[in-house]
Amino acid sequence: MTTTPGQLVDLQGHPDFPHAAPTPDHFIPLLYLAGLAAASGEGTRVLVDGYAMGSLSVTSYTLGSNGITFGGSGGAPALPDVPAGETNL
Repeated sequence: MTTTPGQLVDLQGHPDFPHAAPTPDHFIPLLYLAGLAAASGEGTRVLVDGYAMGSLSVTSYTLGSNGITFGGSGGAPALPDVPAGETNL
């Protein structure tokens, strides 16, 4: 996605694809960004990449953000120190 966004559709042939994108709504939005990136001749950049609570993961991409400096080492931000009974997390 970051270097050859036009080839994103080839991921459907990967054996783990059904596990990573179990329903189309998990994958189709990424196709829009891949199409825009391929048409612009630019690659994308990772905006968010991380895990939370052991099983929730997300990777978000951005296009045309070359002037933005991303801080930190990546990954999910630290969760607030809130007792489990007082949140819907």
